[in-house]
Amino acid sequence: QVQLVESGGGLVQAGGSLRLSCAASGLTFNGYAAAWFRQAPGKEREFVAAITRSGGTTAYADSVKDRFTISRDNAKNTVYLQMNSLKPADTAVYYCAAGSVQLSRYHSHYNYWGQGTQVTVSS
Repeated sequence: QVQLVESGGGLVQAGGSLRLSCAASGLTFNGYAAAWFRQAPGKEREFVAAITRSGGTTAYADSVKDRFTISRDNAKNTVYLQMNSLKPADTAVYYCAAGSVQLSRYHSHYNYWGQGTQVTVSS
């Protein structure tokens, strides 16, 4: 059974940093592209960042470009999201996802999802 488990969320002040992790099991992780999405209260789930199967290419939403970095370690079946210069607008539940379409910004292209981890940025 496929599982994606996020960790690393929490409460941080504006300007601070957090590193999210997503550990995958039950699938051949290096055979899947991965991504992070987020959902704030009352808003739709939105794309944050994506990474190819090999980790060689990444894509970012404009709102997080130059502040967030997605990476993966296929030997550890884990994908990461390093978040720097956090803003209150980054407050959301963050979800990792895995799928077959590389660098997709559409949540419908991802087959597997984690349960989410809360990130709260105070002003």
